[in-house]
Amino acid sequence: MSSPTDGPAEPDEHHRYACHLQALANVDADDEPTLVNEILQDPDQVMAESAVARHIDDRARLLLTDERFPGWAHTMTGVIGERDFLTRRLTEWTLLATIAQDKPWAPAQVTEASDWFQRKAVEVLTSPDALALLAGQGRTRRVRATAERRQVRRLT
Repeated sequence: MSSPTDGPAEPDEHHRYACHLQALANVDADDEPTLVNEILQDPDQVMAESAVARHIDDRARLLLTDERFPGWAHTMTGVIGERDFLTRRLTEWTLLATIAQDKPWAPAQVTEASDWFQRKAVEVLTSPDALALLAGQGRTRRVRATAERRQVRRLT
């Protein structure tokens, strides 16, 4: 019998989620595709995709300006398959990397991207063109204001 100080037991999916995140945080680049694929086989698809999305966010942020980003993104595309949310998130990180690496991009890609993308862009990008575009045409007041502040900060 449990004591009153033990509290309720952690649900199994919470434990698996934490284990997935821990494994992903420590995975070697060579083993990453296999581990992501294994996690995506979890019976709780929402939880599994959430863990993989968090991993994509963490890894993409680390590789944003790295020449290895395109190869990593290509590999992950093959692993995540037809999962809409994960595909969209990886596609948006790829656009962020394209801009961060000063490769060609189109303004419509930025203005038509999701709110998440625009918020992340004003957080991580330093491109004067991207920040100016978002300061003038960002979808939300928050994005426009943050882009404007980031532009001013770059000029001072």
